[in-house]
Amino acid sequence: MGVKGFVEGGIASIVAGCSTHPLDLIKVRMQLQGENQVPSMRPALAFHANSSAVHVSAPPRLGPVGVGVRIIQQEGVSALFSGVSATVLRQTLYSTTRMGLYDVLKQKWTDPETRNMPLVRKIAAGLIAGGIGAAVGNPADVAMVRMQADGRLPPAQRRNYKSVVDAITSMAKQEGVTSLWRGSSLTVNRAMLVTASQLASYDQIKENILSKGWMSDGLGTHVTASFSAGFVAAVASNPVDVIKTRVMNMKVEAGKEPPYKGALDCALKTVRSEGPMALYKGFIPTISRQGPFTVVLFVTLEQVRKLMKDF
Repeated sequence: MGVKGFVEGGIASIVAGCSTHPLDLIKVRMQLQGENQVPSMRPALAFHANSSAVHVSAPPRLGPVGVGVRIIQQEGVSALFSGVSATVLRQTLYSTTRMGLYDVLKQKWTDPETRNMPLVRKIAAGLIAGGIGAAVGNPADVAMVRMQADGRLPPAQRRNYKSVVDAITSMAKQEGVTSLWRGSSLTVNRAMLVTASQLASYDQIKENILSKGWMSDGLGTHVTASFSAGFVAAVASNPVDVIKTRVMNMKVEAGKEPPYKGALDCALKTVRSEGPMALYKGFIPTISRQGPFTVVLFVTLEQVRKLMKDF
């Protein structure tokens, strides 16, 4: 308990974040597809009241493999790791905080006699830990999204951040310090959903597997519980993640009205112009990334705990 939980969670999170970074980058690029597309003079789900409306053909939307291939062809293989320095900082701030706090709350709220923690308390611990962790790590999250999305812009519009430090300092100078917490409400909401669904489901599924005797406490149990937890987290968080990505990536120019006034405005504009399923854009790469990320996270965490049990 205490500092040890933060160190264990931080190490596992950095390993998981770096190893699955290309999948996260592809997810971000997919979520931004169609964002700058001019609506066809008629919002999605509207009635065909005016058949003479002018329709603008949209560019074909690519799947995760297509997006990945296009990135490699246009920007090179190294582009798949654009923003990895921001990922390291984000995991150091956000994930270390949430994993450590969840561990502290778990120790405090576990029944000393049965050594069990009710699911409701696990969810509550995840909500608290995720919210605080997201508030701490938001600047790195904004920097990561921008660095990952930069390659999709025309060369003249690219921000060309050299590193996460350059990204954060440039944003603070050009857009003000408050820009580092742009989309923070979305980040906090998403982090609360992810942490509560991910950590609570992992613990609950692992406990059920062990209590029913389906598997022993080993790699098989850890992989099964963690992949299941990753799926639950992806389903719960994807809509918020899409809006968060768009709000964080929007370019605000002096004297001009920003593309979105806030999270709700972004959600409404996205649904109106692209349809409700736009909120699940990038779901395949999300689950493709969330699954391996969660597996690597918890398998690494279990191994780190074994190594550090005597400390």
